[in-house]
Amino acid sequence: MTILVTGGAGFIGSNFVLDWLAASNEPVVTLDALTYAGNLGNLAAIAADQRHSFTRGSIGDGVLVGRLLRQNQVRAVVNFAAESHVDRSISGPAPFFETNVMGTLHLLEAVRGYVAGLEEAQRSGFRFLHVSTDEVYGTLAPDDPAFAETNPYLPNSPYAASKASSDHLVRSYRETFGLNTLVTNCSNNYGPLQFPEKLVPLVIHNALSGKALPIYGDGQQVRDWLYVGDHCVAIRLVLERAEPGTTYNVGGNNQMANLEVVHSICALLDTRRPRADGKSYAEQITFVADRPGHDRRYAIDATKIGRELGWRPAMSFTDGIARTVDWYLANPTWVADVTSGAYRDWIARQYG
Repeated sequence: MTILVTGGAGFIGSNFVLDWLAASNEPVVTLDALTYAGNLGNLAAIAADQRHSFTRGSIGDGVLVGRLLRQNQVRAVVNFAAESHVDRSISGPAPFFETNVMGTLHLLEAVRGYVAGLEEAQRSGFRFLHVSTDEVYGTLAPDDPAFAETNPYLPNSPYAASKASSDHLVRSYRETFGLNTLVTNCSNNYGPLQFPEKLVPLVIHNALSGKALPIYGDGQQVRDWLYVGDHCVAIRLVLERAEPGTTYNVGGNNQMANLEVVHSICALLDTRRPRADGKSYAEQITFVADRPGHDRRYAIDATKIGRELGWRPAMSFTDGIARTVDWYLANPTWVADVTSGAYRDWIARQYG
């Protein structure tokens, strides 16, 4: 029995692979294209683990995916592979639809062909778990109830639209072809190994580098912050217990404005790594023009996954953000390699 994890060298994917092997002896095959946010350094802790194997490649390569499925007798696919940064999707939408839509389509086709050749017991036990985002639901007013699984899809960015499209594709393969699919829609993840284009690691890195801490608009955009370790536990439970065709929202129960998050990080750094001049890192905060179509508020209603699978986030934001800051402070080499691009030089030498 083996699972295939796509996008497993990225932020959430690598945390999931590490979590899986810490909790289970079932082998993992990781597939990742190693684009700018995919980093084999994220999997360094399991480099010698015989339960793990890595293949560089795209989910759009159906031949490769089919071979990995057959050779490893895969019983489940967990799909993290995606372009995921809203700002980049505004600057250049095309790669998001190439990966998130067409890539998912080719992945589903490869999986469908593989599953069709399985014996009935294996076919009925197979699962395809697609990891998505709360951004597919659009935005909420301050007093609106949190997103439930029944909310309509109203994506406002090219990224969100590409993920909404991939969610619909996954559903269609369940309804049309009988593929045993599952979908999770998560809120904003934070934690170790996150590429420093996202808010939390960007603020930590810029603060320590003496750079401005850029805040869009007034900084009052509200997000539900989910510690990545809690997210990994939720995905394991969905894969293990959920009925095929089910969708679950996964949230952290931590609604906070972006500016409040940044002030929390600054306060932690003031204590753990004080500035030489004795001033607070908060003085580096700089407000910049808001991005187009910036959703004002996200919030997740995770009642369903709690009721049906018994999952609830274990990490408070206070504890989670402290762990996150401590991890970045304790791993300066990882940060330096990622921000300098040195890890990509290694990939070029390793893979040509």
